[in-house]
Amino acid sequence: MTDVIKLTAAETAARITNGDLTAEAVTEAHLARIDAVDEKVHAFLHVDREGALAQARAVDAQRAAGEPLGPLAGVPLALKDIFTTKGIPTTCGSKILEGWIPPYDATVTRKLKEAGVVILGKTNMDEFAMGSSTENSAYGPTGNPWDLTRIPGGSGGGSAAALASYQAPLAIGTDTGGSIRQPAAVTATVGVKPTYGGVSRYGMIAFSSSLDQGGPCARTVLDAALLHEVMAGHDPMDSTSIDAPVPAVVEAARSGNVKGMRIGVIKEFAGEGYQAGVVQRFTEAVELLRELGAQVVELSCPSFSYALPAYYLIAPSECSSNLARFDAMRYGLRAGDDGTRSAEEVTALTREAGFGPEVKRRIILGTYALSSGYYDAYYGSAQKVRTLITRDFQRAFEQVDVIVSPTTPTTAFPIGERTDDPMAMYLADLCTIPANLAGNAAMSLPCGLAPEDGLPVGLQIVAPALKDDRLYRVGAAVEAAFVTKWGHPLLEEAPQL
Repeated sequence: MTDVIKLTAAETAARITNGDLTAEAVTEAHLARIDAVDEKVHAFLHVDREGALAQARAVDAQRAAGEPLGPLAGVPLALKDIFTTKGIPTTCGSKILEGWIPPYDATVTRKLKEAGVVILGKTNMDEFAMGSSTENSAYGPTGNPWDLTRIPGGSGGGSAAALASYQAPLAIGTDTGGSIRQPAAVTATVGVKPTYGGVSRYGMIAFSSSLDQGGPCARTVLDAALLHEVMAGHDPMDSTSIDAPVPAVVEAARSGNVKGMRIGVIKEFAGEGYQAGVVQRFTEAVELLRELGAQVVELSCPSFSYALPAYYLIAPSECSSNLARFDAMRYGLRAGDDGTRSAEEVTALTREAGFGPEVKRRIILGTYALSSGYYDAYYGSAQKVRTLITRDFQRAFEQVDVIVSPTTPTTAFPIGERTDDPMAMYLADLCTIPANLAGNAAMSLPCGLAPEDGLPVGLQIVAPALKDDRLYRVGAAVEAAFVTKWGHPLLEEAPQL
């Protein structure tokens, strides 16, 4: 069944629908792959073997009964461990939720099940999605399948690594400051941050409520579009959900024509801190877009220079508020409750034992920024910068259809290299953060290997809010041109595990 795990999600679904494969056989093949390689990769925190096989058998029964199947029915998927999943553990990569089994499904989880997508299990992540490397997981880091000594990106490194190691053809991540796109870039996979509000956040455990967004992860642009269509849409259970039709992302992914499109290149996304090989591959991708008939326009968005500091005031402030619910009184870990301590003491001991260093750092920073006397100087000022960034995007999109940039300034760095330097770690999200602050749609897809280290480089595409289809139109065109140029998908060059 080796060939089965190399199929795209679209190919797998088609072969299940026409009877060439059963969903159960496909699921068994991926479970066998997990057994074979995940001890080295550590992409999964929990594998739901029995549940996955039961879902697969249900799809096969539907087909046998002649019932219509959805476009991804029977296709296995790896789900980031931040979405509540009824009956199986959801930990957010944190000790404070170790062993917690939700009594309900997140909206995204429910939609996947209704579509017949087979959920293999929950993937590793930086604790509460706070990190750029998946080293902040309480359950240990995930390795990058291209080089297991290097990070797979973060916070959704487990989902990206599961794709790159052929443990699943589809995955879901969340993107607060780049946590879908950055892992996609360093693993040569495709990751999409939909327009903020385009995918329901109900049941997605909150880090920073005005920034968090779930999105599809895949190995091809079309697969990402098919998953996007399944998981997106208005949800009355989420007050930030947009009541608007889902953009025609699948149609756009199948067209892949950029002739006549205006592509913006932002001058602020260059300079010091960018690896030479990353800049080289990005420059080649821009030239490729010209060859495909697009018009390239150079732009300046001066407020983007302030995106990183603004983000690291807004996100920790919202995290400080959201994580206050983990108080040892209702669910999750409870430490020090021996009958002699007050509720406040138990809460303090539980948070000390349950939260990791990065989560504590951000809670402290956010609490300080929101405190009396500092709110206007820090959080308030950061929100004003956010408005300036949004206006820069608005002006840019008056001149161009999409913006392109490197996804990350560097390729995957070695595990442990930046753990003692938070600022160096935060710089990994330099290019991705502006789109989160403005709520725009954004995608990362592979654009080659850096000549210095032979590791993947990602191309980022950013589109205006509710114009997610433009990402897939441009992404599909670039992907097809690169595959023709290389003679095969880039991921085929990854070392075999």
